[in-house]
Amino acid sequence: MARPRQRAHSKVTRLQAQTRAIRAVNGVVLCVFGLAVGSLAVATAIPQVHKRAEKELELARVLDRERQVIAEKDDRKASYEALRDDPEYLEIHARDRLDLYRPGEKIFRIERDR
Repeated sequence: MARPRQRAHSKVTRLQAQTRAIRAVNGVVLCVFGLAVGSLAVATAIPQVHKRAEKELELARVLDRERQVIAEKDDRKASYEALRDDPEYLEIHARDRLDLYRPGEKIFRIERDR
């Protein structure tokens, strides 16, 4: 009678060992699966990060160009309003651009190389 009990006990021990081994393998498989999914997520995000950086650079260029255009517009508006409203500025502008001068005045013009 002692033998059947040992067999039953050894079967339980063997089943417990198999269960522990299967759990360990399942844990490793789960970790590998998690790493694979995480790596896939990172790999799909990398091109998006590069595209975002390119778009941010393009946006910075566009905003810089917009600031330049706005500054030029403001300069031209100020010049237009000065020509329209300020007779002294109009006279200076006419002397410079149209080579106008008053009788008896001597004008010395320095030409710059462009």
